[in-house]
Amino acid sequence: MRNYEVVFIAHPELDEQALAALVEKVKGWITAGNGAIEKAEVWGKRRMAYHIRKQREGQYVYLLVSMAPTFVQELERSMRLTESVMRFLVTARS
Repeated sequence: MRNYEVVFIAHPELDEQALAALVEKVKGWITAGNGAIEKAEVWGKRRMAYHIRKQREGQYVYLLVSMAPTFVQELERSMRLTESVMRFLVTARS
């Protein structure tokens, strides 16, 4: 198990309940892959430097997780296929 930081930008028009459901869905993928969530923070709606899918704002979410390195590719694929996730980044922590 390695430690990773997962940051994703959700669509700005998601309401509070929909955003919470999206965060729980991502957490569920991680725990289903035998990972563990150490920290989860919703940073809120922020203005982005450039447009993504014709949107100028996004809702930022930060997760500190530990999971197997082989699961990272599957998590990225799942996030890429989720319509309400506009961008994501998974980085390894040292």
